[in-house]
Amino acid sequence: MPKPFNPPPRILLGPGPSNVDARVTRAMTAPVLGYLDPVYLECLNEIQEQLRTVFETRNEATLALAGTGGAGMEACLANLIEDGEEIIVGVNGFFGQRLADLAERWGARVIHVEAEWGQPLDMNKMHEAFRKSGARLIAMVHAETSTGMRQPIEELKSLRDIRDAVTIVDSVTSLGAIPVGSDRNGIDASYSCSQKGIGAPPGLSPVTFSERAMEKIRRRKTAPRSWYLDIQLIHKYWSSERVYHHTSPASMNYALREALAMILEEGLQSRWERHRTNSESFVAGIEAMGLEMLVAPEHRLWTLNTVRIPAGIDDAIVRKRLLEEYNIEIGAGFGALKGKIWRVGLMGSGSTQNNVMLLLAALGRVLEQEGFSV
Repeated sequence: MPKPFNPPPRILLGPGPSNVDARVTRAMTAPVLGYLDPVYLECLNEIQEQLRTVFETRNEATLALAGTGGAGMEACLANLIEDGEEIIVGVNGFFGQRLADLAERWGARVIHVEAEWGQPLDMNKMHEAFRKSGARLIAMVHAETSTGMRQPIEELKSLRDIRDAVTIVDSVTSLGAIPVGSDRNGIDASYSCSQKGIGAPPGLSPVTFSERAMEKIRRRKTAPRSWYLDIQLIHKYWSSERVYHHTSPASMNYALREALAMILEEGLQSRWERHRTNSESFVAGIEAMGLEMLVAPEHRLWTLNTVRIPAGIDDAIVRKRLLEEYNIEIGAGFGALKGKIWRVGLMGSGSTQNNVMLLLAALGRVLEQEGFSV
């Protein structure tokens, strides 16, 4: 007989998932209902309204896909791109590059606008690339998880002064913890995940599509190649039509509903302020220890803090010791920043002053023992 699986209760301070509040975990133990049960459908209705508030939108096509944030990314591209269509993609980190790669897989002609990892995209270059192209699609990452950099997406809608366009924004590491402002920032399609700022387990991808985006999808010459991610088919289930598409993951949606309820009870402004305050407290402690941050203050994420690894310190050893001796998980850098930074997540219920102080104390002790003068 296999032994029972008893994973340890880690303190998750990496790039995600974040720790899940016990209230959300308990919600997952409620009885599973059928995907057309009227009580379950009311749960989905509540999730839609909650997501509209958190995305800051009134988009009708707002729902949660069964899949992680990558499913949301793929759904936005698969539905909005037609073969041979040009798309402008901002690339200043790993997930910007993934956006570009996926767009190519879905048949787009991708025009890259690049910036150094950890630096914001130059919107003048975005304007220039858009002006020279015939593109009517623009995509960028709001919160670049690989670098801890926040893109000022409020500048995105200015591109419409040049030509009408549909905008796509990755809000995976911002939704629920940093303002996204879908409607006021002119965002037509956005996707996120359940396990970071929202504070639920991984497995769902909240998405929202404006009427402008849905109209573009309805005018497609051919249906999207992905049946599973066809947003028109999925929306028919989430809308009043209730047309079956796939078996909805009841327990995951219970968790999402509860996590979103906790966000709304806390209040968006209060939640954003909590994440900002705890991030700034962490940065103050890091800099007091003699360490440096990767990203300039005005572009730092509150959810994902990137710390430069000092010379002579072994990245893997420090992370291993934090995990084994203090039960704390932090993230490594990857891509161009592998071995150069630590990625520290303070998201959802994990964004607390207690976690900030605990990590600073543990990291300081490990670094001193590894030869760095704190």
